[in-house]
Parts: sequence; structure tokens; C-alpha cells
Amino acid sequence: MERFSFNHATAKFWDQREAVEACARTGSGIGLWREPVQEMGLEASAKLVKDAGVEVTSLCRAGFFTDPKREAIDDNKRAIDEAAALGAPTLVLVSGGIPEGGTIDSAREGVKEALAELAPYAGERGVTLSIEPLHPMFASDRCVVTTINEALDLAAPYPAAQVGVVVDTYHIWWDPQVWQGIARAGHEGRIASFQFADWVTPLPAGVLTGRGQLGDGCVDFKRYLAEVDATGFAGPIEVELFNDALWARPGAEVFQETRTAFERVLS
Repeated sequence: MERFSFNHATAKFWDQREAVEACARTGSGIGLWREPVQEMGLEASAKLVKDAGVEVTSLCRAGFFTDPKREAIDDNKRAIDEAAALGAPTLVLVSGGIPEGGTIDSAREGVKEALAELAPYAGERGVTLSIEPLHPMFASDRCVVTTINEALDLAAPYPAAQVGVVVDTYHIWWDPQVWQGIARAGHEGRIASFQFADWVTPLPAGVLTGRGQLGDGCVDFKRYLAEVDATGFAGPIEVELFNDALWARPGAEVFQETRTAFERVLS
């Protein structure tokens, strides 16, 4: 349980202060999201986690490089500055989908171009950019990066301290090359974030909020832990669940249920 980190999106509508206080009471880390941070204010949010003694394990999210390019780059630089101010070691990047009139190939080229500008900027501020591959069902509208190996290829031109990858069970469980990808990520020192969520079917309409509570689906969490640990990574494990039923419940209740589920699937 000392590696458990609660991603705030799991209880999306829970007050950020209450979420941080719950993490402080249990010795948990927290993954923060930009919108609640901005709502509270960056300085106030940074003071909150510092005073509470809570480790910020990541800041979500940046990326979306296929939006109007200059605006996207500027927003990503702001996100890097926010991560640095919060003491978050890594900023999660979701690349974005296919722009109007574009193709998946042109979108992927856009991701490469954006990283070339952002990686040095992040490195100067002590923040690692974490490229998150998403399940292929999101490739058209959210993320044209779909596998760990693809994310690693994008990261390869940069030092590992500047660009790493996210190992998120929800998005990569289907990939027949996933174990090789995890081993490669570990060998290259690029595992910057490790996230748990379960895959359950049927998916809801819109699919975005289909992440299941740990143990409710088909993901083999024990194997993921073993494979990631075998690389030498010993960092926090965030539980990040997008789920309408969870979001409708009190945050404190969801927090405790999630901690219990985390312990159960790894016992």
C-alpha cells in the first residue's frame, strides 16, 4: 500500500482539498489534474500538497498537439510550469487525435514536432514528459499513439529525464507486445508513470467512462506489477478510473473502496 496513489480523476467531482487530506491521512500519493488545480489556484494548490506532506505523483494532462499548433505548444509549456510548481515529477501527455483534413500519419508527425520543442523546455524545469499510449479505439479523436513501443520510439531522441512513457493497464492490456514493451521501457529508464484501471465490458456509450474498478474486469494486475517491478521501477502506482457510477458517489467512499480494491488485486 505504500506505493498506492489516488488519481483525482477517480473521484472527479470530489473537492481537491478533501482528496489531498484523505491522501495525507493514509500516506497515499495523489495524481492531480490541471482543471481543479487552476480552480483552486496554482500557488494555493502547491501550498496545499506541500503543507499536507502529500507526494504529487503526476499532473494530468497536456498534449493534444493536433489542436491549433501554436496554441497547443503554449498550453503545454504552461502545463510544464504548473507541474514544476506542484512538485510533480511527470506531466502526462495525451497526443491528440486526427485533425480535420489530416491523416493518422500526419498527426503522428505533429507529435514528433511538438516533442522537439517541448522536451528541452521540460528538462530545464525538472519535469519528465510522459507519453501515454491510449487504446486504439481512441486513435481518431484522442490519441494517435496506441502502444508502448510506439511511445518509446517517439521518446527515443531525448534523454529519459526529459521524455518517458506511461504504463496504463487499461490502455495496453490487449497488446500482444506489451511485455516486451514494458521490458524495453525499463531497460531505457523511461517508465515515468504506472497506472491501474480495469477493463470491463460492455463499454458505455461514448466509451470514455468505461474504466472498471480494480478486480471487476480482465486485467492481470499481479503480472503487470511483476513485469514492471522486474525492470527495476519501484515508483508509485496510480489508480485512475473514469467511471460515471463512481463519479456519482461521495469521493471519500470511492477513495476507500479504491484503496481496498488495490490491496485485494495485489494480495
